[in-house]
Amino acid sequence: MVWSLAGRNAALSVPTTPDGRYIVVRGRLWRAANPGLDEITRTALVAQLMDARRAVKTALAADDAAQLAAARAAVDAAKIGLGERGPVWWSDGAKDFNRHLVKNTPYATWYAGDANQ
Repeated sequence: MVWSLAGRNAALSVPTTPDGRYIVVRGRLWRAANPGLDEITRTALVAQLMDARRAVKTALAADDAAQLAAARAAVDAAKIGLGERGPVWWSDGAKDFNRHLVKNTPYATWYAGDANQ
């Protein structure tokens, strides 16, 4: 599976692990959003995340530490809601490899083969 991430000028396709738990960016695993979220919830959380990221940019430009802390907390809350941070969204007890280099995880063989083709 390959996810398409919309950028400013073009779409970027990134590999997704066979179990759908992670996307791979520059050789590093990043936890994917919970596929069990209903579309309305997911859309609302993504909108909150984008608003929070804009608030981080505004706070940085204003050099406002309190505003920055609140904006970063909002980013974190949205990512937790999406399942990208916090407790894992899967229930089989598998370890979380978020932010690990693929080569240092059980996904190494998969990534060395099928993912890069």
